[in-house]
This record gives sequence, C-alpha cells and structure tokens, in this order.
Amino acid sequence: MSKSGFGQMYRKLSSKLLDLVVTPHVLGEVPVEPVVTEPDANADVQTKKISCYVLQNHSRSNALIVDGETRRLKLHPALDPLVTGSHTEKASVVFLQHHDEDNLLNPPPHAFPPRLLRLIDVLDKDPELDIELIPVTVLWGREPDKEDSWFKLLFTDTWSTPSKVKQLVNIGLHGRQSYLEFHEPQSLRRLIDYAKTTHPNLSPATYIISTLNDYLDAQREVVLGPDLSDRRNVMHGLIKSSDVQDAIRRESIRSKISMVEAERRAIGYLNEIVSDYSASTVRFADLALTRLWTQLYDGVEVHNFSTVRELAKDYEIVYTPCHRSHIDYLLLSYVIYKRGLMVPYIAAGDNLNMPFVGQILRGGGAFFIRRSFRGNGLYTTVFKEYLYSILSRNTPLEYFIEGGRSRTGRLLPPKTGMLAMTVHSHLRNPAKPIVFLPTYIGYERLMEGATYVGEMNGKPKEGESILGIMKTLRKIERIFGKVHLNFGEPVFLDDMLKQHNAENIKIEKNDDPIPQEVSNAINSSAHAILENINRAAVINPVSLLSLILLATSKHTLDEAICIKQLDTYRDLLTALPYDSRMEVTPLSGKEIIAYGLKLKLIKRVNHVLGDIIAIADNQAILLTYFRNNILHAFILPSLIAALVEHNGSIRRGDLINVIRTLYPFLKAELFLKWKDEELKDQICAYAEALIQAKLISEDAEGNLVSSAPNSEQHNQLVVLAAPVMQSLERYYMTLALITQRGSGNISTRQVEELSHLVGQRLSVLYEFNSPEFFDKALFQSFIKVLTQQGYISTNEDNAIVFDENFQNVAQYANLVLDDVTLQMLQHITTFSDDELKEALDKVAAEQAKKRLKRKKK
Repeated sequence: MSKSGFGQMYRKLSSKLLDLVVTPHVLGEVPVEPVVTEPDANADVQTKKISCYVLQNHSRSNALIVDGETRRLKLHPALDPLVTGSHTEKASVVFLQHHDEDNLLNPPPHAFPPRLLRLIDVLDKDPELDIELIPVTVLWGREPDKEDSWFKLLFTDTWSTPSKVKQLVNIGLHGRQSYLEFHEPQSLRRLIDYAKTTHPNLSPATYIISTLNDYLDAQREVVLGPDLSDRRNVMHGLIKSSDVQDAIRRESIRSKISMVEAERRAIGYLNEIVSDYSASTVRFADLALTRLWTQLYDGVEVHNFSTVRELAKDYEIVYTPCHRSHIDYLLLSYVIYKRGLMVPYIAAGDNLNMPFVGQILRGGGAFFIRRSFRGNGLYTTVFKEYLYSILSRNTPLEYFIEGGRSRTGRLLPPKTGMLAMTVHSHLRNPAKPIVFLPTYIGYERLMEGATYVGEMNGKPKEGESILGIMKTLRKIERIFGKVHLNFGEPVFLDDMLKQHNAENIKIEKNDDPIPQEVSNAINSSAHAILENINRAAVINPVSLLSLILLATSKHTLDEAICIKQLDTYRDLLTALPYDSRMEVTPLSGKEIIAYGLKLKLIKRVNHVLGDIIAIADNQAILLTYFRNNILHAFILPSLIAALVEHNGSIRRGDLINVIRTLYPFLKAELFLKWKDEELKDQICAYAEALIQAKLISEDAEGNLVSSAPNSEQHNQLVVLAAPVMQSLERYYMTLALITQRGSGNISTRQVEELSHLVGQRLSVLYEFNSPEFFDKALFQSFIKVLTQQGYISTNEDNAIVFDENFQNVAQYANLVLDDVTLQMLQHITTFSDDELKEALDKVAAEQAKKRLKRKKK
C-alpha cells in the first residue's frame, strides 16, 4: 500500500474512533466558503480564494476534530487536499508550531511550517490566487456545567501544550465537553504584502507566524486567562522591582531598621496580599458551588452577558459589581467561569483572610487588601506594584466600588481607592484599554439579612470568622428564591480621561501623584459605574411586593387591590422603563403574590369580605432592603404622585420647579441617571404615564389633579407617593436641625451626628421601620449636596452659615409633607443648648471607646 493510501486509511479510522467519544461545541460564527467576486468589464484579473485552517500546536487529534466539524458544517474539509492550481497540498491545515506532516511516527520539529512556506511561494507565482487563513481554537474540558467528576477537573485545558498521554486523557475524559471556535478569516496575500511593506527586514513567514500566534494567544486568553507565573515567581519579581526597592530603602531610613529587616517587611506584605491562583482550586470550587446554588437558590438568572464576551477580546475588564452579600464574590466568578471566560482576580478585604477560607479564596483568584493603609508607605508601594503587575498581564479584575456591603439595600457612596490605583497603574503602562463593567446583583432573600437588621438597629458590626461561616451554612436548606446578575452599560476609561482632558497624561513611577485631571476622571468614572449599576437593576417579585406593602400604614392590603397595584407598577415600567437594560419580572400580580407566599415573606389573612395580604411576622424591616434595591426606578413617579396627591391640584410649572429643586439631593442619594437638562422631559413623560394609568388627571387649564378621595385610584396614588416620603422627611429633619441652631452655630460634623441620632429616635418612636434612618452616609450625602448647590457654606470655625435662600428650601416640604408630620419633625429636632451638648458629648465618648477597642485588636 502506498504511503498516501495508508495516510487516508489512518485518517478515516482515527476520525471514526474520535466520532465515538468526541462531540465538540462550536462557539461563535461559522465561516462561509470564500466567494469569487465577479470582476467588472475593465478588470484583467479575477482573484480565486481557497480556505486553509490554522491550528497553533501540532495535534493530529485536533486536526481530525476540525476536519469532522468542517465536513458536518459543509465547509471545505480540513484534511482534504488543498489544490492551488498546479500545486496540491495533502491537507488544508497549517500548524504554526510545526511537525513534519509526512512523518507520523517521529515528527522532527522545524523552525517554519513547510506548508506555509510553500503556500507563500505559490502566491508569489500566481497573482490570481489568494488563500483565506481561518484560525481555529480547540479546547478540551471547558464546559464545567456538565462535569460531575472531581478527577476530570484536573485535566481541562491550560496554557501548556499537552503531552501525548495528556491529550489521550483529554480525549477520553472531555470528549463531550470540548470547544471549537472558528475565527475571522485572514487573507494570506494581504499578510504577505503588509509584511513586505512594514517589516522589510523580516521574512514574510516570520511576520505571519508571529501575527497568527499572537492572535490565537489572545483568543485563548479570553477563555483561559493570561499565562500566569506561580506565586513565588510573582513575589520574587515584585520584591526586586526598582520602585519596591526604593520603598524598602525609605522604610529602612524612616523606621531606623536594616535593609534586610525592611525587605522582610515588604515580603511579609506580599505574603499577606498576593493571590495564589490555581486552576484546580477554581475547578474544584465550580463543582462545589454548583451544588451550593442548587440547594440554595431556585435559579441563577444572568442578563446581558453578551456584553462581557464582546469586550473580553479587546479590553482589560474590571468588574465593578454592587455589594450585597458575601455570596457576591462566589456568584460572579462562578457565572463568568461557567460561560467560558477567565475568573477575575478579586480584591477582597483582609477580614476574609481567615485560616483555610483565605487559602481557598486565594486559589480562586482573591488577593487581600487592608481596609486602610494610609501612612504606611511601604505597604502602599507593595500593593500598588502588585496591582500594576496584574494589569500588565491583562488579567481581569473585580472589586466592589462601594467598598463594603450595603446594609440598607441602597448603593453606598463610591470608595475610589482601588479605582484610583487601577487608573494609576494603567497610566504607568497602558496595555489593553480598560473598561469598567457595572454589575447589578439582586437577591430575593439574604443569608445575612438578620445580621443587617441588627447592625442597622445599632448593634456592633460582626467580624468575619469560621464560626460565623458555619452558622451561615446551616441555612443552606432554606429557600432563597432566585438570584439575578445583570451586566450594565460599560464605562470606558479612555472616554472618561478624554472628558477631563487627561488622555495624554503619563505616570512614570509607583509613587507619582495623580494629577487633578485624572482625579476628576476617576470620580466621574465612580459615579458613572454606580449610575449604570442602577440602570441594570432587576425588578423581581420580592422587591415589588416590598415597595407596595411597606407603603401602607399597617403593611397590609386587600388582595385584589394588591394585585392591581402590582400590575399597575409593571405596566408603568413597561410603558416607561427606567432604562433599556433594566429587567422586570414577567410574573403577573397574582403570580407575584403566590411567589411571595412560597418564600414566606408575606402571608394571607383569610376574610369573608376578601383575603388580605400582609407582610409576614418580623419581616418588615428586612423587606425595606429589597424595596431600596429598586427605589430609584420609582422615585420620580413617586415624587410626582406625592406632590399631586398632597396638593389636590398643581400647575405643571410648579411641579417641575419643585422637583428640580429636590432632584440634586435625590440624584446624589440614589445615583439617578438623568442630567438636569433631561429632567423636564422625564417629569412630563411620567406625568403622562400616570394620567394614562388613571391615577391622576388633567383639568381644562392643564393642571395635574389628584383622583377623588377614597376612590380606588386615589388609594393607588397614595401608595405610589409613599416611597419618596422617607427621603423628604430625612431632608426636612436635617434642614430643621440647621435652621433651629441658626447660622454659624453648628458644624457640619455635629449636624451629621445629630441627624443620625434623631433619625434613630424617629424610627423607634414612630415605627418608621426603615434602616436608612440609621445610615449616616445618607445624611452626609445630603449635607454635601447642600454645600455644592450653594445653600450652605462653612466659616473659619467650620460652622455652617446660610442665608434666606436656605430657609426657602425647607418651605418646599410644605408642598409634600402633611401638617402632622411637619409638627412631629419640628418637635423632635428642637434642642436646648444643654441637650445638644449632652448628646454630642455622648457621641464623642462612644466614638473614643470604639477607637480604643480597634487599637487593642
């Protein structure tokens, strides 16, 4: 038998054997056969195109897989001869890391693939011919969602070229979980011409192999992540870097210690910080987490992941999710890994660096950061250098833009430390452009729910511990409903830098300061990320039920009316969605109630005149968390409803003026998306939607009119008006405190402390059941916006000063709050000088005690 006959028989037999055990999953677009374009009448040459597939590593099994799929997809078969006029190649595949195709048993390596060299020579001789090179990626074991063996997890694809034995194991273990992706065809003739023009000192083959290798490396990097060194080598490189060595010298002088001791400190910091990414840990975690989600949730729903996949090819992705639970870390990495992309490196607080748990988190890509390291120059340099090394390797990152977990369900003001260090590192060595990916995470029940309620009611924050984790794991048998991940509109760093005229700024060294223009871009990026997280909110059944039932005085509602209210809210969101990326539950009002009953968050009270829906016992405060997740989506219609309902009738111009005055405070508190110039159109659109819903009407003069008292529509309007009330009550409370003390008599810090204390008292005395009255950050945000808007300022003694314009703001409360509420707020914010001093002294003493306790730790 001839050698070619033996080769054909070998290929067919191997192909049939592979077909029995291998079913590759084709990703992305399938290439089409090259089409010969008819020339115009004046053309002398008609170009003929032929397809040839490009594989990075020599692998007979991979070539057979590509051949089988090309035949199934009716493409030119990969292992059929490649006929180029007078010249014929035995197969239509080129291996970039070549072994001799004619010697199957003992293939000696070559510097250049002979087939590629021959094809280049053919094109030089035949100007009517072009060859489309189609790069192909084949990966084994990258579909972990069907994996049930702990052993198999150790044999999925990595960056190293597999040995023959490992490749056989791959085929046996992962034949049904292999990936194949055809990439965009590239013209060989165009590559040759470009190489000759731009790299005249290189042979075309050198340029082409380098270009295609880089391209296929980039495609593998999207799935496997960059080719990472081990932890020890990373640390060795960092400690020897010039910036860290300079910091060690400074530490030696500052602390009056030897260089050896200063370097030992730096190594200690690196040990504390650096990740120990391990493919086996990630795959082990995948299997464990699959079981966890199955027991814990009814499902994990992911929205807009196509955004991530598209960006991963060209950008350094920094995932910036909201922070609701410790589960966030695990959930986001799990979702990303399940969809075939690299798990990001996660900036985790050092409170999670506990025995055993910390090591598992490190193996999954976590690196640890202290909550504060101001004043510690060596730690700062070491950490920034490590972050710089991560970005230099194009490794995806993840951190929480809020810093800590939200205890109220609202987004927290941004903590820009990690963001600033990311931008600083990027400007030192811009590799890939950076994109921040805002990510909304929404739960229907929280494992930490009871803890959050306690903390917001004044209990000290619980530290992380193994015991605490074990207590949490005891809840696994409970039903936690669904969890949603929605990937929001990306924020591109380059765009932000351009907006602030900082696109050409370069940073040379680790300790170079951040210029003001860059700092402005960082702050704008942070706020854009938070706004885009809210744009991507998921309106789930629990958050809708919470929004409605918490708006009633006794947290109860007739079931029929509750169903109508739920449907009205869903119709409002459908007619006028907050944002195109927002997701709304498809369940009807009746189905939403059934779902809430299943989760035991609400209860049905049977009654002969009609059943009543009520919040379940001891759930009211917890449900404020879920209401606050979506409050921003309803705040503008709620404010319109409140103004119309309270006044009975209001002119459109007055409505717009009042909302424009209040909007900056609500925007800062809830990270709303509309700019000032967009506000009027939004107000008019929402007013029209409420008219269409028959909750309000318009009289002959164009005024907005409330529904008739005690009518069903009026009751719906009252419920819709309620969500904005607590924000307005907090604003008025702070305004009253400042006004009552008079201009120049109380400091900003004293107002923040006093507002916090009064808010706590208000919540307890009047059953507000709202944790945000305990949230000092909301009062700080309000005072900051008062200053920015020019209503208040501070004098040389740091006391708040104001004029009559400030007092006019407080008068707007009369247009929304009723007399009883106004009197109550006025009463509770009235202090004598002695009472004020006593309250502030107690606050100072309590804070001193906490500081002392932290020092002892």
